[in-house]
Amino acid sequence: MKSRICEMLKIEYPIFQGAMAWIANASLAAAVSEAGGLGIIAGGTAPVDLIREEIRKAKKATSKPIGVNIMLLSEHADDMAKMVCEEGIKVVTTGAGTPGKYMDMWKAHDIKVIPVVPSVAIAKRMVRSGADAVIAEGTEAGGHVGELTTMVLVPQIVDAVDVPVIAAGGIGDGRGLAAAFMLGAEAVQLGTRFLTAYECTVHENYKSKILNAKDIDTVVTGRRSGHPVRILKNKLSRSFMKLDEERAPLDEYEKLGAGALKRAVIDGDMDYGSIMAGQIAAMVNKEESCKDIIMDLITQANKLLGKSKD
Repeated sequence: MKSRICEMLKIEYPIFQGAMAWIANASLAAAVSEAGGLGIIAGGTAPVDLIREEIRKAKKATSKPIGVNIMLLSEHADDMAKMVCEEGIKVVTTGAGTPGKYMDMWKAHDIKVIPVVPSVAIAKRMVRSGADAVIAEGTEAGGHVGELTTMVLVPQIVDAVDVPVIAAGGIGDGRGLAAAFMLGAEAVQLGTRFLTAYECTVHENYKSKILNAKDIDTVVTGRRSGHPVRILKNKLSRSFMKLDEERAPLDEYEKLGAGALKRAVIDGDMDYGSIMAGQIAAMVNKEESCKDIIMDLITQANKLLGKSKD
């Protein structure tokens, strides 16, 4: 399962852990990296010093590469961009914006820049700005999503750019990994599958909700507001749908969603918390270590791709 991504980032397996805000902390990222994948600490809207602390915790737990995700619309984005240079981070993934203005600084510090993209046009734009690879994320993913499915998005982006493509969205096992490689991807990114890892510190109520999810239990909220988010169905999702029906003012969406992710992740509120999860949630049926998750994916994919006789 070696690829250009493995060589570029000096990782053993072509598996990224998704940057889930409030969830992807030092505990989870270090465990994924130690197991041979790329653990990624999510910056989200958190203060710089908090993410700096998580980076240092992760580095104490593993000597292997750790990535950081920077949400470019965050008020802390400028400071976060400088901080990853100061902390010696070598992989940055980005979302919600264009990282062009940071490229020279990051390149000077030998940082590989890998934006998350929802379309061919944005992928091309990111490559022109200096991206080393792109994460093609389909609408099956949890959290903020675009319109295109992973199945159609990945091969089109592979054909359009000359940098490695990481497939994300709807990938939960070795079958998904093998399929992604057949579509031309050189790595995959998983979020939902890692939610039930032992090393994931999300509230136990959240884990239980994932473990008991059915195939039709996710819904995309907020399309009308321009900020579509895939979550598990609950009272919050029904409230969002009601706002759609009433064609409510956009500030009503913001008011309803304020603090909702923290309520789910930290407080365990499964009624009015935003339980972000991908469509593969129903495929996640047990708690296990990050190492076991990664080895399960690699073993199954190798068999399907004819790289193992077992």
